[in-house]
This record gives sequence, structure tokens and C-alpha cells, in this order.
Amino acid sequence: MSHKNVALLLSLSALLAGGMFTGGVAVAQPAFRGSQVRTLPIAAALANKDRPEADRAADATRKPAELLAFAGMARGMRVADLMPGQGYFTRIFSNIVGKTGHVYTVVSAERVAQKPDAANAVKAIAADPSFANVSEVTTPITALTLPGLVDMAWTSQNYHDVYGQSPESALAFDKAVFRILRPGGVYIVIDHVATAGSGSEAPKTLHRIDPALIRDQVTKAGFVFESESAALKNPSDPHTATVFDPSVRGRTDQVVFKFRKPGR
Repeated sequence: MSHKNVALLLSLSALLAGGMFTGGVAVAQPAFRGSQVRTLPIAAALANKDRPEADRAADATRKPAELLAFAGMARGMRVADLMPGQGYFTRIFSNIVGKTGHVYTVVSAERVAQKPDAANAVKAIAADPSFANVSEVTTPITALTLPGLVDMAWTSQNYHDVYGQSPESALAFDKAVFRILRPGGVYIVIDHVATAGSGSEAPKTLHRIDPALIRDQVTKAGFVFESESAALKNPSDPHTATVFDPSVRGRTDQVVFKFRKPGR
């Protein structure tokens, strides 16, 4: 073989190693593959300096990176953060969806009626120029209304409170979430686990809920169950103590369900 042909083969081998051929043009492969590609934006969102130190400290137990990767949240999405508390997830969502996306922090009007300052924390986030893609919305929780449909609805450690009012309230809430989601949209429910078969008392007394009740109610509203994450499981939690008990506070066994609205 001539020196010229050897050189040509070596050049071809280098191109194949560093990329692939498309229409005669070598296209470089991405430096990161698989989960690394998906988690890079999440890591950047969590590292953003606009997050309070208290939120960063909570990351070790709340596992936001694992939860967001499981949910599939991405840049450009419109997200409803349902009953957002002090806005722990609101800030993260804002950083994830970016300028082309939007986050609605949905505060229960019933909660505000009981506690007038209940929306103050997320109102402050929405007023902060660092979170220009965040809007605070106060609305009846079982009759949610938003300016438009969203790609994802998310509620963390709240479902037991709605179910604690009554199973009918939980079903009305789920149906309202169904209405604000676009076809194919995702509904994430995270909550403290109660003993299987514990019924409607645990949501009121322990602030926990049997995961079977969540799944039953949400699917009754029209959603399709898609998957479950083990990110927040804690087998050492006996499920019998209130979530505020020092023995389990911040370390409860939690269920993470992903549901989807049918359609595309």
C-alpha cells in the first residue's frame, strides 16, 4: 500500500473515532452522553448563587437533582409549583426552565384566608428580578386557574393535606390539575408515606398518606400512572410517627409518583 493510501486511512480512522459521517461530513459526538447530558443543567440550577444557603443545606435530604431528572423537567417548560411553601422548588424550577420557560407558584386561596401571609415568601421570589420567569397565583386549590396550560405540575409534601380535608377534595384537586396540564403533561406527587391500609386518619393526624390512596385518586381523575422514583425512600422510617417528630423530621420515607395526562 502506498504512503498516500496509508495517510488517507489514518485520517479516516481519526474522523470515525471523533465523530460520525453524515452526508460526507464528519459530525463530532457530544462530550457527555446519557444521564450526564441531562443532569448538567440541573447541576447548574442547583449551584446558582441566587439560592439561599438554607435551601442548599436541604439538598442533601430533599434530593432535588434525582427528582428533577426523574420528572424530566427541561428548559422552556411551563411549570406549576402547587402549594410551594417557602419556594424551595420554585427557585430551582426557575433556573431549570430558563428565560424561555415560566413557573407559576400556585398558592391555595383557602390557606391565604386562614393565614394572610401564606403567599408572602413566593410573592417575594416573583418580585425578584433574578426570577423574572416566576408568577405567583393565588387560587382555590380545587378549582385551579392559570393563564394557560402547563407542561408539568408538581406538588411536594402537600397531597396529604388536601386528602385530609376529604377524599372528594383530593379528587377535585386532581381533576383541576388535569385541566391545567397540556395533553401529555406530567404530574409529580411527592408525599410522606403512611402505613398501607391506614386510610383517611393518617393524613390528618400524622401528615402522611398511604401511597395507594394517591394512586387511586389521581388515576380516577384521568391520569395514567407512569413510574415511581426511590430517591426519597427511607426503610428505617416506621411510618407511625408524625412527620414533625424529631426522630424522623426531614428524613421521612417519601413516595415519588409520576403521572401523565393522556394525549400528545
